[in-house]
Amino acid sequence: MKKLIAFLMALVLLLSVSMAGGIAYAEDTRTIVDGLGREVEVPVKVERIVTLGNASRMAAYLGLADKMVSVANGDLNTSLFMAYGVFNQELWAELPVVASGGYGEVNPEAILAAEPDVILCTYEEDIVANIEDQLGCMVVAAPQGTLFGEDYELALRVFGDACGVSERAEAIIAKIHECLDDLDARTAEIPDDDKPLCLGAAATFRGGHGISGVYANSAILAAVHAKDAAEGLADGKPKGVEVDREQILAWDPDVIILDAGNLELIAQEYAEDPAFFGELSAVKNGQVYQWPNATANYTNVEIPLVSAYFAGSLLYPEAFEDVDFEAKAAEIFEFFLGHEGYLDLLAEAELGYGPVTLGE
Repeated sequence: MKKLIAFLMALVLLLSVSMAGGIAYAEDTRTIVDGLGREVEVPVKVERIVTLGNASRMAAYLGLADKMVSVANGDLNTSLFMAYGVFNQELWAELPVVASGGYGEVNPEAILAAEPDVILCTYEEDIVANIEDQLGCMVVAAPQGTLFGEDYELALRVFGDACGVSERAEAIIAKIHECLDDLDARTAEIPDDDKPLCLGAAATFRGGHGISGVYANSAILAAVHAKDAAEGLADGKPKGVEVDREQILAWDPDVIILDAGNLELIAQEYAEDPAFFGELSAVKNGQVYQWPNATANYTNVEIPLVSAYFAGSLLYPEAFEDVDFEAKAAEIFEFFLGHEGYLDLLAEAELGYGPVTLGE
């Protein structure tokens, strides 16, 4: 009974918003196929967009940030690591928050009141169905997206098609492939015997972690064919995992790269047990570095691409001797974010790329 009442209330609000020019589409509509393989009707011209899940990041990449008429709570995160939101906080500051609860929880009344032309969503099929039941209308659904994965490309294409910016979607996909192909060409033929053992640690997953939080099967390290100490963990899928410190000692990586946002945890661990860190070859030889966290309200794409160039330059300097890292980073960041200076912002906050000296 409660569900029926909620549905009827949402339907009444939908009708009232529709009469005011909300989600009731004009005569000029077309049908697209979304990421779940469903036919969804959208306006030919889209000016007002509601984004749910990881769709806000994709909308920003697609150049649609100024057409968003709402935000989710995570979009207002002021972390520098939430790259897609760094330059949009002022633009989004006064927008209504339509999703501020747990995963997949939305405020249907707020969504309808925002009068969107289209609703973009990256939740699973059952959650999408629940949202549609609450709204009384269909949304354009697509995968959340795996870093450098085909499902991410699918999401960009679906949202680009829905909002009339397919050319930009294809340009983004082409840029990702351009970088990955370049990284592959530089590193694919390097013999394993010539590769230092590398570990991505102080990982960010369900919060920050210290030295025992590692990136298993890192997509960033895989992009440069690195000899990844944590390769093979977590069933071969890229994932953050906790391992025993003894395992890190057993690996004894030649190079350790830490998430910059978790260096305080590392500093605390070092102060409590400097002997442990002193046993690691990377620490002894000054081969500990930092890169920006790639994850903040889902996973960025531009930071991992830049981080892959950083890792490649560290691990195989000869293969990257013709690459001006700062220029390459600026090029990638500007392409995805539409603004210059992101690398400088990271550096000013001491959250960018560079060496780490423990104990200072």
